Amino acid sequence: MDRTKARRRRLTLGALAGIAAVAFAIGVALGDGGAPGDASERAPEIEVASTLPAGQLAGERIVAGLAGTGVSPRLRTAIGQGRIAGVVLFESSFPSRAAGRRLIARLQAIPRPRKLRDPLLIMVDQEGGLVKRVGGAPNASAREMSERGAAYSRRQGRLTARNLRELGVNVDLAPVLDVGRPGGTIAATERAFGASAAKVVATGVPFAEGLEAGGVAATAKHFPGFGAGGENTDFAVETIDLPVATLRAVDEAPFRAFAAAGGDLVMLSTAIYPAFSAVPAAFARPIATGELRGRLGFDGVSVTDALGTVAVQDFGGPAKAGLAAARAGTDLLLFNDLGQAESAWRALVAKLRARALDRAAFEDSVGRVLALRADLPFGR
Repeated sequence: MDRTKARRRRLTLGALAGIAAVAFAIGVALGDGGAPGDASERAPEIEVASTLPAGQLAGERIVAGLAGTGVSPRLRTAIGQGRIAGVVLFESSFPSRAAGRRLIARLQAIPRPRKLRDPLLIMVDQEGGLVKRVGGAPNASAREMSERGAAYSRRQGRLTARNLRELGVNVDLAPVLDVGRPGGTIAATERAFGASAAKVVATGVPFAEGLEAGGVAATAKHFPGFGAGGENTDFAVETIDLPVATLRAVDEAPFRAFAAAGGDLVMLSTAIYPAFSAVPAAFARPIATGELRGRLGFDGVSVTDALGTVAVQDFGGPAKAGLAAARAGTDLLLFNDLGQAESAWRALVAKLRARALDRAAFEDSVGRVLALRADLPFGR
C-alpha cells in the first residue's frame, strides 16, 4: 500500500522485536539470564511506551464510543490525561457534515500529555451499503464493489478516504474481509466481497489499498473470519464451528493478503472458534497472537470488535473482557461508550501496578498504537 511511512515503522518494530528475541535466546544460552539489549535496540515508539506511567500506558490500549456531538467534561478529562487513545463515532455524531467536522476538531484540540500529542484515532464504520455512518463514498456495498471489479473497488476506497479525511476521520473500520458463506449474516447483508477467498482478496483488499493511499487507515475485519456466522455478535453469542484447516485455508486467506500488503489494522471477532479456543477470538491468545501475528505475520495494530455487546456481556463484562483481550495480545480495546472504557482502563491500571500483566508485551502493543497515531493525518 502507499502508506510507506507506516509500513516502515512497523517493519522496524518487527525487526527489532526479532533482534531482541535472538539476543534473549543467546543470553539464555550463555547463562546471563537472557537480559534484553540496551534501549538503543528498541524502536522509538516502544522506547516512549517504556517511559509512560501505568495510567497513560493503559490508556493507549483504549478506544471509547461517542454518541452525539457533545464533548462531556468526563471525556475531555479522559483524553487530556491520556486515558484513551481514540474515539469511535456513530451516525448521531454527524447530524450534518459541519457538525461532525466541528466535533472532531474539538476532540483533536484537547491538550494531551507531552508524549501523547499525536492525533487521536478517530474511527467510524464506513463500509458502504447498509453500514455507513456518514453520507458520501463508498457509493456501493461490498457485494456491488465486488461485482464491478478491483479497479472500481480501489477507486471507491480512495473516494471514501477523501470523504472521511475532509471530516477529520483517520481510521475506517472497514473493509469486511470475511468470506461470505450462503446463509451467513455477512453475505445476507451484502457486506461480503465474495463467497470465495480469492474473490475477497481480489476486490476487498483493493478497497483497503485505496483507503490507505488516500491517507485513512483501513481495518480488515473480522479475524479469523466471520463469514459462517449466522447472527451478528452484537446481538447473540456466536460459535464458528469450522476445522482449523478450513479456517486457515479459506477464512484467514484474505487477512493474509491484507497483512502482506501492509494493512494498518485488523479487527478480531468476538465469536468463539472452538478449533482454536473456548473463548471469543479477541480474547484468545492462540488466535490474536498465534494465528494473526505468528502464522500471518501481521505487524500492524490489532483491535477488538465492540466490547459492549451481547457476546461480550456473556463473557463477563468490560473489565474482564479488556484484561482478557490485553493478555491475548490484542492491541486496542474498543468500547461502545466511555463508562465501559473507563471500567476496563481501571482494571488494566490495577493489574499493571500489581505486575500481573506482562509489561514488556504491553509496551509492544502500545508501541504499535503510538506508531499508528504518529503516521495518521491530524485531519484534512
